[in-house]
Amino acid sequence: MQKPLKIVCLFFFIHIVSVNIVSAQTNVQAKPDNHVLKLMTYNLKFASPTYEPSWEVRREMQVDMIRKYNPDIIGTQEGLKEQVDYLMEQLPEYVVVGEGRKGGDDDEHMAIFFKRDKFRLREMQSFQLSKTPEIIGSGPNVNPRMVTWARLALIQRPPNGESGPYPQNYRGHWENSQEIYVFNTHYFNGRKDSLARLNASKLILERVNDLNRFGAWAAERPVFLMGDFNCRPGSAPYKVLVGDNNTTNSELLKNSFEDPKEIDWILYKGSVKVLNYEEVDYNVEGDYPSDHKPIYVEFEILDR
Repeated sequence: MQKPLKIVCLFFFIHIVSVNIVSAQTNVQAKPDNHVLKLMTYNLKFASPTYEPSWEVRREMQVDMIRKYNPDIIGTQEGLKEQVDYLMEQLPEYVVVGEGRKGGDDDEHMAIFFKRDKFRLREMQSFQLSKTPEIIGSGPNVNPRMVTWARLALIQRPPNGESGPYPQNYRGHWENSQEIYVFNTHYFNGRKDSLARLNASKLILERVNDLNRFGAWAAERPVFLMGDFNCRPGSAPYKVLVGDNNTTNSELLKNSFEDPKEIDWILYKGSVKVLNYEEVDYNVEGDYPSDHKPIYVEFEILDR
């Protein structure tokens, strides 16, 4: 006569254990996905009529590579308008900001792509790497160089699909107070341009630290500087931005990974830590989509 009672007790025991397991799994998965940022810097190689493989061949490989890694933010260099437009068409999940280095759509762009469902654009500016930074197209070289930067607010998804209180037109999402800054650049590449690269680093560091004018809280916001710097770690322009190995200067940036031969970097400062770094060796039967390999880095935004 005791068997039915035992069966009932066993049923409730299994049920309670199952609920606890599901609850534990839910808690593990509850960490917001916007705590992890996936960044990529990529020199596209401009659409040269003499470079092989041609842009018409390379562009599909670039799209496939980007889809594979699915970065939240991409900083591109050397992209002509037709190249940036093609990537925009093929990757509609991204918003693109930036302009040509001679102004408007002319010449190579320092474009910033960011996921439209993860960020809202708060501010975007460009400045020239020259003695007159506010004059787009100015510079000491026949090929002027520039920086595009953006201030992005992360979008937080409400738990359980509940409607967010602000603003309503975000369809259940709302802007988090967490903001980040992203700078994208391409330095001068000539052997005689060492002074221009040095001055470029000084100007960029000045602009990065000028963000603190918004208040002490701005110093805690993550700042990312990415691009093709045409110089290696340990060089004078690099040391202006990063300092020496043992530096503790809070105004300087850090390198996500120091490869002594690498000229494409993703530098950072603020409340983040590096989770993963990869120099992307993507090719199709030995054909590469660019003469540069993308740099892909995953960061964790730390609680402030």
